[in-house]
Amino acid sequence: MRTRILILGLCVAASAGSIAVWHARHAGAAVRPTAVPAPVPVVADKVQVSNIPITLTGIGTVVAYNIVDVHAQVTGTIDKIGFTEGQVVHPGSLVAQLDPRPFQAALQQAQANLSRDEANLANARTNLGRYTPLLKQGFATEQQVVDQAASVSELQAAVAGDKAAIFNAETQLSYTTITSPIDGVTGIKDVDIGNIVQPSSTTPIVRLTQIQPISIVFTLPQDDVPNVQEAMAKGNLQVIAYGQDDRTSLDQGTLLLVNNAVNQGSGTVQLKATFPNARRTLWPGEFVNVRLIIGERHDGISVPLDALQQGQTGSLVYVVNSNGTVQQRPVTVGQTMNGRALIDKGLQPGDVVVTAGQYRLGDGVKVVVVPAGDPAVQNSSEASAGMLG
Repeated sequence: MRTRILILGLCVAASAGSIAVWHARHAGAAVRPTAVPAPVPVVADKVQVSNIPITLTGIGTVVAYNIVDVHAQVTGTIDKIGFTEGQVVHPGSLVAQLDPRPFQAALQQAQANLSRDEANLANARTNLGRYTPLLKQGFATEQQVVDQAASVSELQAAVAGDKAAIFNAETQLSYTTITSPIDGVTGIKDVDIGNIVQPSSTTPIVRLTQIQPISIVFTLPQDDVPNVQEAMAKGNLQVIAYGQDDRTSLDQGTLLLVNNAVNQGSGTVQLKATFPNARRTLWPGEFVNVRLIIGERHDGISVPLDALQQGQTGSLVYVVNSNGTVQQRPVTVGQTMNGRALIDKGLQPGDVVVTAGQYRLGDGVKVVVVPAGDPAVQNSSEASAGMLG
């Protein structure tokens, strides 16, 4: 009996202890404060409001303003090369000198023939002057006068032919001095001193390329043509050439023309622009990125490209609210240029958008704005990338 009472007492004591422990644990849990998530560090920037140029972009090829393949116009031996490869030449600069002696001899012969025929003509005119009064006096026949007049006409024609021969000989002689017809840069010479050149040769002495000014031919979709033509009607359109990185400005020029046909295979149209190329940053054959400015958006809203995120329905940004939380905002992008995006719809002046640290954000998430390059944003990015990996 005592044993049963002892066991019952022990059970009651154990139950009471368990209940006490349970109450103690749950009481502690009830009073322990709930942990508040720390704000997410982000980099943010206020939207920019300014006049923004409206541009059309394309890919173009730099082409020389003029190209001249220098050939000989007469057959002869090259006595002298008047340029060094890569030299800038101007109209009248010596390119090559051919042996002029055969052409000088031909000129001298033509001049001698002229002198002879002019002397014969003078004598024939003198004789005609004598025969004419003698005919009236009956001391000369009419046939003699007619024959002498014909001789004068024949010699006049001979003199005219001699003068034409002299002009031709002088022209042929001038062809022995080969000069540049344009301002340009010489390429690699294909013919050396001592070689015989002739007009029928397909190999030029050298190629001259005019690079100041210079042209760029680029393409745009055919749907852009009406906008371009409408803008051209208002005045000259500015064209900017950029390097392969699409950031380095090479030169600024003016649109010259829109080609008169659309390429039906690609649905594009060619346009040509002219550039002064004062710094010689554009070189024939080079591929460049081209931006054609057709207008200007007044008080346009733009954000850094880093602010744009891609959602299921299109582009979006995270806007920082006045209470320190963020909100997803869908936006419509008009164009991108120089690291910024023009926003057609979705933002207002004064809005602040997140430009770094978006990977941990969602609607209502609390953020703290830190300077660009802050290690907190970088470390969080690396930690997130590690978790995703």
